[in-house]
Amino acid sequence: MNIKKKNMKVILLKDIENIGKKFEIKEVKNGYARNFLFPKDMAKPATKEALKWLETQREILEKKAEEQLKKVESTVSTIDGLELIITAKVGDKDELFEKINSQKISDKLKEMGYEIKKTQIGLEKPIEKLGEYPVKISFEDNLEAEIKIIINPEETKKEEKEE
Repeated sequence: MNIKKKNMKVILLKDIENIGKKFEIKEVKNGYARNFLFPKDMAKPATKEALKWLETQREILEKKAEEQLKKVESTVSTIDGLELIITAKVGDKDELFEKINSQKISDKLKEMGYEIKKTQIGLEKPIEKLGEYPVKISFEDNLEAEIKIIINPEETKKEEKEE
């Protein structure tokens, strides 16, 4: 008796390790598709209707990706070359009482209307002294911007009396 193991083509609805990425068409064993992928909404049969649906989904994703890229490019061009002034309390030797880290820079950028996560900020180590520091900001699609962080001393309200 000749038993053939049949395969079927499916459209993946999610990324599945060792099989493929979302919206790829893959050939898998019938049992695996029916008993595992379909019940868990991880795939659907690659019928003519499903292939048309897939094409529509890909077009939608492509448009979203283009819009996202334009948004990121706009942010990069706006933020590139920006000078960010941060005031901090300073000790005798121009050393800061509080180090300036990626989170503080991110918070300051958010105050200015830029949604930049601290993980995007390429600060090797926290800033400890007054001065100007170039800092790279990484975006999706390998885009980068460079801003200048300027650390100024906080004005103290001590009035010096001369006698």
